[in-house]
Amino acid sequence: MFCVGLGSGWSWRIMLTLPLKFITVHFFLGCITCCLINNAKPGDDPNIPAIARYFGTKGRYEEVNPYLLEDILAVNKSILQLPSAECREIHVTAIIRHGTRYPTIKNVKKMQQMHNLVLHKASGKERWLREIQNHWQMWYTEDMDGRLVQKGVDDHKHLAVRLSKLLPSLISEEKLRGGHISFITSSKHRCVNSTLAFKAGLTELWTIEDREFDHVVNDALMRFFDQCTKFVEDVGNNPSAMAEFDKFKSGPEMKRVQEKIADRLRVQYSLITDDMAEAAFYLCAYEFAIKTVNSPWCQLFDEVDAQVMEYANDLKQFWKRGYGHDINSKSSCILFHDVFSRLDKAAQESKSGQQVSEAVTVQVGHAETLLPLLTLLGFFKDSDRLTSANFATQAQRSFRTSHTLPYAANLLLVLYDCGESGLRLQPLLNEKPLVFPGMADQQVSIPLYQDVREHYRELLQGCDFETECQLFTHPSRA
Repeated sequence: MFCVGLGSGWSWRIMLTLPLKFITVHFFLGCITCCLINNAKPGDDPNIPAIARYFGTKGRYEEVNPYLLEDILAVNKSILQLPSAECREIHVTAIIRHGTRYPTIKNVKKMQQMHNLVLHKASGKERWLREIQNHWQMWYTEDMDGRLVQKGVDDHKHLAVRLSKLLPSLISEEKLRGGHISFITSSKHRCVNSTLAFKAGLTELWTIEDREFDHVVNDALMRFFDQCTKFVEDVGNNPSAMAEFDKFKSGPEMKRVQEKIADRLRVQYSLITDDMAEAAFYLCAYEFAIKTVNSPWCQLFDEVDAQVMEYANDLKQFWKRGYGHDINSKSSCILFHDVFSRLDKAAQESKSGQQVSEAVTVQVGHAETLLPLLTLLGFFKDSDRLTSANFATQAQRSFRTSHTLPYAANLLLVLYDCGESGLRLQPLLNEKPLVFPGMADQQVSIPLYQDVREHYRELLQGCDFETECQLFTHPSRA
């Protein structure tokens, strides 16, 4: 069947006045929309928005691991592809994003504006629109400002239990009581509270009521981006660093999403800015992530719209935290060296026959903590950079934050002593095995730790945080 979706706000007369390139993009998106609607799965859970898998960094952990919907404590031990029966885990470093949180003040304000627009400007008899206008209450307030929600507490409690089942000889009551598990966190309340939740998951699992376990706040490690002057000046405070993201926001794909929202609300196109489209998308995402509700706000987007919104978010992350600028990843040098120093220490202790003093390191931070480190390590790097012009060709991209950075996203580096087979290192992201970039030929078995160190030799010998992050005076200004 051949079909074209052009939206109620379009007419062929208007289209005839538009550039061919603009019409082609809309025609392409319209065709995809129609095909996706026709291929909708009738058995989908009505309580889960059809667009939930496109929420990027606002997505639930369960969308990355759907089996958790059946059993939130389920663990697949087969992911630990050990090369021999001799292998025993001796250390794990876990770098974990905080759990589900409320929106920040900035986004709450945008969401309030969008709600007011729908209340006072929108018209129509659709059930979902009547529900927003007559029943849905704007309950998000500015004092929430990114704080952890109960779902975020549960995210970390459940993760702690699952990891203890996955690595029982490391994450154990004996190791916890013996002081062999350390906890490090960002100073942000959502991270501190996530750390407390992770610890509570373990103490409740083992019914430990006679003592508490300390954590250390370390922003130098977990919020390195704030302390890297070159990143702050060249990217954080530099609007031109986000030029591709800005161009996409004003480009034809995003304009079409805004027009379709305006059509659904029967309001003027000029009222739905890119900020208002983002606010509506966030309303859908937050309602689902926090309350597990398939909100009427989600009806403002079809799947193609959601793909465009996801790409916009990925562009932002790519240029601000990922491969867009070299300093994005280099800002994480301090965390990179910290991770390998812990692995080196565990390796040395194991080789010398000592008990590994720090069996587990749990470090709780942000998406902005994880992404630069993943980028520095070379994960999820596509052959083509993400730009404002290549949305249509990036459908199969590896760099997709919906898959890699949901709430409670976690990178695990598990070190094994495999006897005669040597020390080996396995990376896991969100409880799934990863392949070290450039080491695919070694993934029949977990790669030797020494080979991993050799692979990252240049970074281990360099990647100095102070050197990378200092601003040099321009010769002409000297």
